[in-house]
Amino acid sequence: MSLLQRSSRRYLTRHPWLMGLSVLGVAIGVAVVVSIDLANTSAERAFQLSAETVTGKATHQVVGAGETLDDDVYRQLRTEAGVRPSAPIVEGYASLERGDRTFQVVGIDPFTDAPFRPYLGTGAGGDLDLGTFMTQDAALMSAPTAETLGLNPGDTLAVQIEGTMRPVLLAGVVEPEDERTRRAVANLLVVDVSTAQGLFDMRGTLSRIDLILPSDDAEQTTALDRIRATLPDGARVQRSETRTQTVEQMTRAFELNLTALSLLALVVGAFLIYNTMTFSIVQRRSLIGRLRALGVTQRQIFGLVLGEAAILGVVGTGIGLLLGIVLASGLVQLLAQTINDLYFVVQVSELSITPWILVKGSLLGIGTTILAALPPAREATNAPVSTVLRRSTQETNVQALAPWLAGGGVLVGTLGVVMLTVTEQSIVVSYAALLCLLIAAALVTPLAVMGLAKAFRPLLDRLFGVLGRMAARGVVTSLSRTGVAIAALMVAVAATIGVGLMIDSFRGTVEDWLTQSLQADVYVQPPSLVFRRSNATIDSTVTARLRSMENVAGAYSVRRVSVQANVGPTELVAIEPGPETPDVYRFKVGEPDKIWPQFRTSATVFISEPYAYRHDLAVGDTVRLQTDRGRASFPIEGIYYDYGSDRGVVMMSRGTYERFYDDDGVSGLAFYAAEGTSVDDLIADMRAEVQGLQDVIIRSNKALRETSLQVFDRTFTITTVLRILAIVVAFIGVLSALMALELERRREMGVLRATGMTPPQLGGFVTIETGLMGTIAGLLSLPLGYALAYVLVFVINKRSFGWTMQLSVSPDILLQALLLAVGAALLAGLYPAWSMAQASPATALRDE
Repeated sequence: MSLLQRSSRRYLTRHPWLMGLSVLGVAIGVAVVVSIDLANTSAERAFQLSAETVTGKATHQVVGAGETLDDDVYRQLRTEAGVRPSAPIVEGYASLERGDRTFQVVGIDPFTDAPFRPYLGTGAGGDLDLGTFMTQDAALMSAPTAETLGLNPGDTLAVQIEGTMRPVLLAGVVEPEDERTRRAVANLLVVDVSTAQGLFDMRGTLSRIDLILPSDDAEQTTALDRIRATLPDGARVQRSETRTQTVEQMTRAFELNLTALSLLALVVGAFLIYNTMTFSIVQRRSLIGRLRALGVTQRQIFGLVLGEAAILGVVGTGIGLLLGIVLASGLVQLLAQTINDLYFVVQVSELSITPWILVKGSLLGIGTTILAALPPAREATNAPVSTVLRRSTQETNVQALAPWLAGGGVLVGTLGVVMLTVTEQSIVVSYAALLCLLIAAALVTPLAVMGLAKAFRPLLDRLFGVLGRMAARGVVTSLSRTGVAIAALMVAVAATIGVGLMIDSFRGTVEDWLTQSLQADVYVQPPSLVFRRSNATIDSTVTARLRSMENVAGAYSVRRVSVQANVGPTELVAIEPGPETPDVYRFKVGEPDKIWPQFRTSATVFISEPYAYRHDLAVGDTVRLQTDRGRASFPIEGIYYDYGSDRGVVMMSRGTYERFYDDDGVSGLAFYAAEGTSVDDLIADMRAEVQGLQDVIIRSNKALRETSLQVFDRTFTITTVLRILAIVVAFIGVLSALMALELERRREMGVLRATGMTPPQLGGFVTIETGLMGTIAGLLSLPLGYALAYVLVFVINKRSFGWTMQLSVSPDILLQALLLAVGAALLAGLYPAWSMAQASPATALRDE
């Protein structure tokens, strides 16, 4: 080991707390990024495994205009077109009473399904009792799942589907061949296709038809032409992976936003590393100067500094990877719950740890550490020997450089603004612009600190006398450390302000929208596994009984289905427009008095704001929808505000829907109470009326509003966790900077003690200085936080989800952020203040 390496090792081991804090900052930053990546990947992988398992070896699928397909199509394909292998599929979701688990239910034809899903054992040579499986309501379940739930073949399962409890016999178990299959079938129930039709009230219809077509291009084209010639109007054939790709697109913006926010903790950690490495150079300035004077080259000094940073980066990254895996195990369930609330059903039973995520986290952690250490390393390398030996040179240079840094910050900020204005829909560019704004604010911070410290000096003098003046000067004289610590805290608190204002604005907008949209007294819907996309069906008997009740003054129905449009899969909503309906919807484009009469009588549609934004549609354009009568064009008469779906919605009248679709189902009902009838009494009567038929959810508009807001708050739980972790990293940065100052200024403090300053006065001086740092960071975070909120609300939110929101600036959030900054700084300064006050003057002055 060389002399330089021994010197480096000695320095690192003599300052374990300082190095430990730096390692912890990197570790938390890496952990946040890795945990979000793992949670996103695990949820995505769980859905892919589920989709691949159900799809099996199918290359193509025949699907209907909506969510069902007439089963006569299957017979025509096999008998008239001779398309084989082909297999009918009916699928849906059900909850199992035991274990409170959600299962994907797949109905198959055991005679034709073996080529598609051989792992089910339904082909020749299988031990499945086909008589029981096909003649009774019987199901197959994964053997490990059955063991976990304590079930055996012959047991009866209590299966709940859309509010109705159905008994299903467990006819057998599926033994997974490998780990991949075990995970894929863990939440799968397989039944006969006729059983599934009965369970999901789909008599005479299918969900789709699976096909295996030849791999040869010419043969596949011939087969596709023969299939298309056989299909009726409204049906189409598509590749089997189309469905999975469509679902993945739903969550792409959501996952990107989480990933971008997770990087914030790593950015704040970079400030911490920069601060640590700068301090390590300043503290060893005399040693580095002597080494340079004795002949050590600039390259060797540069390698020494970067080598130390690499050690911190490697250790911090290693710990961060382990923390990330632990954190991900908790976040993945929050993420899965959010996806279930907003997009589709996904069951994440295990964490998917992929090597690429760990490699990416390692590269980010070590790379960020080394990049943050480059400026201090270059400074130590390029400074003349005589300059390195002088203690005041570092701070003098920083103060002289502050105006130039501020000028660079203005240029970087301008670049960010230009990036926001020249691009229209890129989310990645939006976040890059946001990063530019953060960097610009950090570059302006040193000059702002100098100005604010000077402005606070008279006030501190009046409040604390000479200690106040010393504290204000101390912040500036140690600007190379305090400036970076203040910048890190400012960025973290500004992010808290920006995200807090965005969430507050979003919540206020949604509350106003719910108040306007929920004007009926009582709402009825069947249980749905996806809160925001409830397309389950209310039993027709339940609908008829509720509508005929005496204490009901009026009612209207809503039907939600997924259809294919010329712009891709589309959520279609059919409503019964009544006298009160125009008051429920607020239009962005279109005059309600003119467009509602036309909507009631003609085949026109309204589209939601996100749908218009995503597909670049306007009033006067047309939407081409796949219907049961073939493809049909519908003119767009209005664009309305809707915060129920970020994918967008097409809305048509119930009369138009029934002309084009063979579907009389109802997804939801709204009722107005008769005059003199209380809402609570009406709800009680309704529950009594449908008891024993279907377990529908009946609630008042107030209860539905509260439930919706609870889901909204749950959606942002992960965001809140990430904000807290960013603040923790910033807190560590302030603590690290103050501990570094304590070590560096130990002799200065010894001189103050020797000249008569008491330990309480010394502790008070450090506390005042710390409080001033927190106050400056808090004040600087306010305009930056507002700028971040503005970009999040009007740019990133719009490009991610297509919603228009009003920015609401709550004084409470700003005050809380200011108190957070001051509180974090004061808390971080407790130990350094106590340590400095307890230090022995003789020890501190020993080397003077």
